[in-house]
Amino acid sequence: MIFLTTGTQLPFDRLVRAVDDWVEKAKPGCEIFAQVLPATHGPYRPRNFDTRERLSPRDYAEIFDKARLIISHAGMGTILTALTRGKQICIMPRQVKYNEHRNDHQFATVERLKDYPGLFKARDEHELPTRLDAAMRSIGSSRPEAIGLFADRGFTDNLRKFILTGQT
Repeated sequence: MIFLTTGTQLPFDRLVRAVDDWVEKAKPGCEIFAQVLPATHGPYRPRNFDTRERLSPRDYAEIFDKARLIISHAGMGTILTALTRGKQICIMPRQVKYNEHRNDHQFATVERLKDYPGLFKARDEHELPTRLDAAMRSIGSSRPEAIGLFADRGFTDNLRKFILTGQT
């Protein structure tokens, strides 16, 4: 199963349309389900998979756990959920020029995580099909190692030192 989620704050029709086009061409051979907030004016309705606007936390967790691949905006909540559960994830940032967000901070997220294993990063809808194809190929051969629920102790010790003393 592939789970597409656009988060719970803003619609992201550009991602939904790009995934729908990819599914039509690539025919990934598995169920695809999406949690998608509709756009306020003329929302895009996918032809190749089912969607729901909102899921209960329990339903969301159940679908997330069943999925072999997560597709999402470059939101840290979804990324961290995938990483803590050892899931492959393909992300695409929202862009302010399309009124998808208030700024372009998701580009920084994509850039910062560019070499992280198990994360497939597409800068836009044109790169997305290639990145989804790569993610699908890797599903059978590897599974990313789940990260811990808590930050590394060295990081938290250094952060505490900086907060208390101003020294790095």
